[in-house]
Amino acid sequence: MAATEITIEPGRHDIVITRVFDAPKERVFRAFTDPELFKRWNGPSGYDTVLDRWEAESGGTWRYVSRGEQGEFGFRGVFHDVVPNERIVQTFEFEGMPGHVCLETATFEEVDGRTRYTGVSVFQSVEDRDGMAASGMESGVNDGFDKLDELLREQ
Repeated sequence: MAATEITIEPGRHDIVITRVFDAPKERVFRAFTDPELFKRWNGPSGYDTVLDRWEAESGGTWRYVSRGEQGEFGFRGVFHDVVPNERIVQTFEFEGMPGHVCLETATFEEVDGRTRYTGVSVFQSVEDRDGMAASGMESGVNDGFDKLDELLREQ
């Protein structure tokens, strides 16, 4: 399995996540935007992703519920900029803490037939960012990306 790098520097408002996937960027991008593929890999092990809305285009909205061992958790946002195979800019909000919205930019870069994903999440405050970091986000990202690796091998 590939290693995910999660950078959380003290005093900053952002979290930077990078990972290299062993697949062309078109396939990785599709896994981030195709609703049937997204729900197969998103989130931590032991949870299912149920999509309520998924309009992966500039100006589209999204909402999903993550259902698992510890209950149901809703998330929502707006796709602000979707550039096929290059970039996704969206907002992200956990419905359990309304008003704490972050702006996420995902880029997809081809490197020798593989894809380097870089995700930058910018929070409204250092406290919001630290709260996300303390929420178990790191294990959820790693679990989801490990599932994404498996999905990409199947295609």
